[in-house]
Amino acid sequence: MVVQPEEAESVAQTDGVPDRRTFLCVVDETAELHQALRFACGRARKTGGRVALLYVIEPVEFQHWMAVGHLMAEERREQAEEMLQVVSSVVQKLSGATPVVYIREGTVNEQLLTLLASEEPISVLVLGVSAGSEGPGQVLSYVLKRLGKVKVPVTIVPGNLSDAEIDAIT
Repeated sequence: MVVQPEEAESVAQTDGVPDRRTFLCVVDETAELHQALRFACGRARKTGGRVALLYVIEPVEFQHWMAVGHLMAEERREQAEEMLQVVSSVVQKLSGATPVVYIREGTVNEQLLTLLASEEPISVLVLGVSAGSEGPGQVLSYVLKRLGKVKVPVTIVPGNLSDAEIDAIT
């Protein structure tokens, strides 16, 4: 299910359970997405909640020719939808429920804060932390600096946890 910003509120209310706990994960190309998703799905399954996915399409930087820019934007949209189909099928398998999917355009940091501020059904933000030496990750670093603006609890899942370790704590 792909939800556009203007449709999100009505979709969140249509299942008859507007106060279900909703765990939001940011879908990107990072390795730690796996751990965040597994944790969110486990918690959703055990609490009767659901998982929401946010994919942000970054702005096209090449604007020299409009036609090329439009093609690049269209390709990015198609890539987003393909990735979300794969991730949604994983969420369906692990949680037993179809996720709510948000596709936004802009920068991931700004769109994440905007989504959290505007979508009341989202009750927990689940982020994975990089297991590498390069730091916690771009999104997590941004959120940590702005915790006062985030109106939901943030769960940080270590990127070095195995599936069995995650399953044991969910």
